[in-house]
Amino acid sequence: MTAIVGCFNQRAQTFLELQLASGFKKYFSWFLAKLLGNNHAAMVQEGKDIITYALINAIAIRKILKKYDKIHYSKQGQLFKSRAQSMRQEILRSPWLYELLAFHINLRETQVNFIKEPALFEGFSLTFKDGKPSLTCEFFDSIKIDIDLTCSICLDTVFDPVSLTCGHILCYICACSAASVSIVNGLKTADHGKKCPLCREGGVYEGSLHLEELNILLGRNCKEYWEQRLQKERVERVRQAKEHWELQCWILMGV
Repeated sequence: MTAIVGCFNQRAQTFLELQLASGFKKYFSWFLAKLLGNNHAAMVQEGKDIITYALINAIAIRKILKKYDKIHYSKQGQLFKSRAQSMRQEILRSPWLYELLAFHINLRETQVNFIKEPALFEGFSLTFKDGKPSLTCEFFDSIKIDIDLTCSICLDTVFDPVSLTCGHILCYICACSAASVSIVNGLKTADHGKKCPLCREGGVYEGSLHLEELNILLGRNCKEYWEQRLQKERVERVRQAKEHWELQCWILMGV
């Protein structure tokens, strides 16, 4: 099961990094795609295949656990059950799954003449309830994912979202505040003992992931809010950058 999670994360990461590449890397990816004869349809299909791989394995693990409950009550059996449940959650709460779902919706929204999707992928959408967005996914009526996109710190729609290694999504600036680091230094410099404000798991900041596709999706669908938040955060980022460089100057002068 560990291999399944690792395979999914690696495939999803490679796929999305190619789509979000810039500069020489983007040109090289475009040239390679042309050389191999890849086209838009093939790219869409590859993204769908990776999502399907994750969700089908999540269904399979759930079915194994259902049967396992009926026949195994030993300590070893309960340990296996706990590990299997953890692996299933790791798949469904993977930031790479969030990014793939957002990527698919972004692609659909930008294609004017987008071919109607098969029923398997009709359930991917960004929905709003009482003005609060969530990323939803329904898969063969077997798996229903509802990813709340409200930051648990500022209690507003996540802006410049990052996923902590525990799977919870926060605004980048809010995550920096929770980790007691400046925006300039970033989450990679967070102390390993700092905990997620929701689940209280430690060591979740250093390996956090910026959700670029989700950021694009929310920016496109929450334009007014996005502009207001952008102006507000620009002021805070400038303030922190100024404080950071003033501190560095004092250190260099030996004060």
